[in-house]
Amino acid sequence: MISNYRVILASNSPRRKELLAEIVPRKNIIVIGSNVKENVKQGEDAVSFSLRIAKEKAKDVIKKRAATVQTAAVVIGADTIVVLDNKIIGQPGCRGNAVSILQKLSGRCHEVITGVAVFVVKKNKFITFAKKSTVWMHKLSDAMIQKYVASGEPMDKAGAYAIQGMGKILVKRFEGSYTNIIGLPVDELRAVLLGIS
Repeated sequence: MISNYRVILASNSPRRKELLAEIVPRKNIIVIGSNVKENVKQGEDAVSFSLRIAKEKAKDVIKKRAATVQTAAVVIGADTIVVLDNKIIGQPGCRGNAVSILQKLSGRCHEVITGVAVFVVKKNKFITFAKKSTVWMHKLSDAMIQKYVASGEPMDKAGAYAIQGMGKILVKRFEGSYTNIIGLPVDELRAVLLGIS
């Protein structure tokens, strides 16, 4: 655990805070949500998109909370997306959208990409990286999808499922970082933080 850091997490995600608390003491974490619109630019690939949004989230917090930022070691922005057939799938806008997403993912494999932007306050610079994991879904019946969506769990999740929650029953197997699929690649982030300490 990295004990001497005061870290700002530019995210309202309770999942990301829990994951960050695995490597930074909870008392050292300051959560400040960002208000960044996640629109894909024409010709932008998935990795570039996730890194840009992660950086924009951190920049948004740096801009609106400059005084607080100066008391921290780093500001961390992150963005997690699901990619199927080279198309980016974000969070569902409504229950109908969640059903549609899960129907598309059913019986297939997809990538989960998390872009991470770490702003080092003293050096006034960003360190960015992206992590990919692959997830295979079971063939999902309409009844299973409807029941899962009715639980409400998919509504704020990229790809409309949570592998760490009830959504784990939808997943056949995965390769790569488990914490990346949840929303923050902990091992890679730890290495970055240790590298700048």
